[in-house]
Amino acid sequence: MEETETEPRKHAMGFISCTSYVVGNIIGSGIFITPGSILEQTGSIGLSLAVWTGCGLVSILGSICYIELGTSIPDPGCDFAYTCFVKWHSLAFAFMWVSVLMTYPASAAVQAQTFGQYIVEGFSISLHGVWQEVVTRSTGFIVLALLTLLNFYSLEKYAARFQVVVTFAKMIAMAIIIFTGLYLLVFKGWTHRLDQPFQGSIWHPGPICLAFYGGLWSYAGWDVLNYGTPEIHKPRRTMPLALLTGILIVMITYILINLAYFVVLDVTVIKNSDAVAADFARAVLGNFRYAIPFMIAILLIGTLNSNIFVGSRYMQAAAWQGHLPPFISCIHGPSGSPRMALLCQSLLTIAISFVDTDSLINYVTFVMWAQRVVTMSALLWIKFRHIQVDPGAIRVPLVFSILFLVISIALVVVPLIQETKVTLIGIGIVLSGLLFYYPFVHSKHLPLILSKVNDWATQSTERFLFSERNLRKAKQLNEVENDEYLNDGELDRLRTDGSSPEPPSRL
Repeated sequence: MEETETEPRKHAMGFISCTSYVVGNIIGSGIFITPGSILEQTGSIGLSLAVWTGCGLVSILGSICYIELGTSIPDPGCDFAYTCFVKWHSLAFAFMWVSVLMTYPASAAVQAQTFGQYIVEGFSISLHGVWQEVVTRSTGFIVLALLTLLNFYSLEKYAARFQVVVTFAKMIAMAIIIFTGLYLLVFKGWTHRLDQPFQGSIWHPGPICLAFYGGLWSYAGWDVLNYGTPEIHKPRRTMPLALLTGILIVMITYILINLAYFVVLDVTVIKNSDAVAADFARAVLGNFRYAIPFMIAILLIGTLNSNIFVGSRYMQAAAWQGHLPPFISCIHGPSGSPRMALLCQSLLTIAISFVDTDSLINYVTFVMWAQRVVTMSALLWIKFRHIQVDPGAIRVPLVFSILFLVISIALVVVPLIQETKVTLIGIGIVLSGLLFYYPFVHSKHLPLILSKVNDWATQSTERFLFSERNLRKAKQLNEVENDEYLNDGELDRLRTDGSSPEPPSRL
């Protein structure tokens, strides 16, 4: 039901908190790594800036479509929730399998480990042998544990406010680079590198598509609010404002910071650099270059905090839908925090940090856009079938949905052609989830031993994490929608107001 003026959510996030999550989740290490690869693919400064601008516009287009999805289906879990809404449960589980168990933990593991590396570098810690790696990993695990503990408590009071502070600090770090570059451009006349901005441009479709793929990777994360829609105050108003404001802030920041790079550094330097910000600092910031590791560490804290929020809400949503064990859906009543989902997310992050995360991320990178294809197909299915959604939904023109679907399909096809082996492995990982879906989710009866394990785990979660079971109405819908005693009108009522008869037992 649509939230009213007189019924505010107890732990809801407002415009500033939501915007900080959007900005904080998008701006990560990509802006320090990707500029060189995009310049390599485009061949010129002008075309490179055009790609960064185009990627921002594609992200805005996607966010407009996801605003309609988030207000039409105000459930947590983003793509997973929307795919389940149209009853494509096997597809939803397959993508959830990759995202919950691999993608988000791997991303968080990389962020935590990179944080440790920059802190160790910033303090010039040099140890012999394996101890260097031990200290680096331990530093990353400590910040992961602290952020997880922070998210154990009220989102609005603690985690969201912390995200605002970290995002503000992150923007200050970006501003230092931007204003230095603009100062040298405007007041010192450093314009010689910009005299012929499109010289050497590569206009072939293949390289330009790859450049867009890299740029959109740097913009990834704009859908963060769709993972926790019930935790947003007045989502019909807040989501559009926060999403569009956040993406515009990131878009302007990315364009200006790339312009600053081009003012100071030669094109060949940027193309061959794995750390453009460090090269920029060494060139013009003097002793301030020693602060760069700490600036990037602050940036990574904000991104990691957003990742923890997204991953835990995705996992919680899957449990609400009955696709993961019910104890993961438990929440801490006073704070509304999904403590068990947060704990599971952190443990998976620690475990996956000991494997080759770079290769794993390469395998599942295309999954994000494949999931976008499925989600946009679900939105079009809802539109063409006139499926009833939340009455407070924001409707967007059909052409936006079709255009974003076409772009998403293109971004799935490109890596399939360019990196066929890696992409096929990723597809295999997604499909492997179906091996678990049919016996453990689709089946009407769980093995008795698993039912007992579920009960024990739920009771332990309630006791030790002070949480309570919170299975979602969608799981009830899965179990009762084929019940002969329910007619279409009762199913519609279940979708819209959450009321339902007691679902039949699975045992």
